[in-house]
Amino acid sequence: MTSAEARFGSDDELRGARFVEADMTGSTFRLVQLDGARFDQSFMPGAVMRGVDLTDADLDGEITGLRVNGVDVAPLVEAELNRRYPGREQARSADLAEQRASLDAALRAWDAHLARAAALAPGAVDEQVDGEWSTAQTLRHLVFAMDGWIRYGLRGIDDPFWYAGLPFTEYEPEVAALGVDLAATPPLEETLAAHADRIAQVHAVYDELAGSDVTVDAPRLPPWAPEGLTRAVHQSLGVVAREHWAHLQFVERDLTTLEQRARAAR
Repeated sequence: MTSAEARFGSDDELRGARFVEADMTGSTFRLVQLDGARFDQSFMPGAVMRGVDLTDADLDGEITGLRVNGVDVAPLVEAELNRRYPGREQARSADLAEQRASLDAALRAWDAHLARAAALAPGAVDEQVDGEWSTAQTLRHLVFAMDGWIRYGLRGIDDPFWYAGLPFTEYEPEVAALGVDLAATPPLEETLAAHADRIAQVHAVYDELAGSDVTVDAPRLPPWAPEGLTRAVHQSLGVVAREHWAHLQFVERDLTTLEQRARAAR
């Protein structure tokens, strides 16, 4: 029986089953128990859920166009995130002064997060929660993003990648060609230095572009961008602020969990 023909009924025991890199496009789940199920790096555009119980469900990801009980929730989520993180809403601005201010606000929030992690316990920045990136790993990912969008894309550097940058999961098989070592475990001081260096380069690009037309297409995009895709210069540059805000949200969530665990252990 092919995977497309596979059928599972009430007699099939699937508790704790793991589906990895499975193509389940068009699958139907009816009267299925999914209590505590976890979906990581999964794609569900166009998914339809009817009569579901999502009590205490926790969703992170791209929610554009998501409707809950007939309501498009994306604008509501965006408004709430902008309220929680002052400066976040300017990250997509075509005005470079506004966009830069958004990035600088994100960096201040990151500084506060790092101070909070340092106050928790030595090594808290390296602790993972439920398999998610630690704070240190997230910083390595932000360096990787800046290397691709800024150093490679906007600055035209042909060998732009830090050896310990951390790519998004789907791109991991490709990074060896970029000189990135997925097994690298740099000390936090090295990661912070690499991040600070890239931020300085981003600020330099803002200075260089002041007064120029940033609505034109960026000269090139990161190696992982789909062929034929175009982005305006300000959009490529704005990725840096958007990534810092998005990942701050995740590391703060996980740090809160670590703090709760530390209190419970006392």
